[in-house]
Amino acid sequence: MRHQFRLEVGPVRFRVGSDWAAPIRALGALYAGYPQWDGPCDFTVRLEAERPWRRWLRPSVAIRGDFTLPDAVPMALEHGLLAAEMGMNLQMALGCRRHLLLHAASVERAGRALIITGLSGSGKSTLSALLGERGWRFMGDEFALLDMTDGRLHPFPRAVSLKNESVEALQTIVQAERFGPWLRGTPKGAIRHLRPNNEAVARMGEPAAPFAILFPRFGRDLERAVRPVGAAEVFVRLTQASTNYVALGERAFDALTRLVASVPAYAIDYPSTEAGLALVDELTQ
Repeated sequence: MRHQFRLEVGPVRFRVGSDWAAPIRALGALYAGYPQWDGPCDFTVRLEAERPWRRWLRPSVAIRGDFTLPDAVPMALEHGLLAAEMGMNLQMALGCRRHLLLHAASVERAGRALIITGLSGSGKSTLSALLGERGWRFMGDEFALLDMTDGRLHPFPRAVSLKNESVEALQTIVQAERFGPWLRGTPKGAIRHLRPNNEAVARMGEPAAPFAILFPRFGRDLERAVRPVGAAEVFVRLTQASTNYVALGERAFDALTRLVASVPAYAIDYPSTEAGLALVDELTQ
C-alpha cells in the first residue's frame, strides 16, 4: 500500500492503506489528536484502484481489506474519505468477535451510558453528537461495543457522519477545524464528518455501564411522545441492530438477555432536534 494511516479508536486498531495520498491526508486531518498506533492492528482497510489504469484515468476506489463484500460498488476518488470510513465500518461489522456490536450511538454522564439506536434517518447521530457537546461524553455513533462478560459499553468514538441539515445543527456550536470536508453527491446526500471533542478522545479507554436504551424517531409530532418498550420488543430490535449477533452465538444471546433484563427502554418521537434533546433530558434526570 503506497500510503498508510494507522488509527487507534477505543479497543480497536486500524491500518488504512490507499493507492492515493488524498484519502490518507483527509483521514490524518479528521483524526488529528487520536493515538497513532505503530504495532499490529486488528483490521486492515485497503483503498485500491479497481483497475491499474483507474489510479489515473477516472480514478475508481474499491474498498477491500481483511473482510470484503465482493459486490460492493467502487466509489469516486473525491469520496475517498467516505470510502475509508465505510471500510472501517465493514471490517468491524464482519470481523469483530470480542464485543457484541450494536448499530447504535452511545453517550455517558456520571458513569452511566445511554444507548441510542434506530433506523437510518431516526436522528441518532445528530442527537448523540449534540449531547456530546452538552455535558455528556460522546462514546460513539456507528457502533456500541457491549462487553459480553461484564455488560459494560466500550467507547468507540469515531468521527460522526452528519448528513444534510444535521451539519447545520452542529456548525453553530462546534469549531470549524473539527469538521472534515463536504462530500457531496453521495448516495445519502451531502455528508460531512465531525471529529469528537477532546474529552471523548482522551477518555476512550473508559467503559461505562448502560442505564437506558432509546429508540428515537425524528419528524413525528405525537401527543404521546414517549412510550416504554417491553423487553421482548427490545430484544428483537437489538438483534436486528447487531451485525455479529448470529456469529457470536450463545455468548451474544446471554449478554443481550442480561442487558434487556436490567436496562429500561423507551421509544421517543420528536418533531425537532431541540424537542428530542428535551425528551432525553427529561428521561435521564
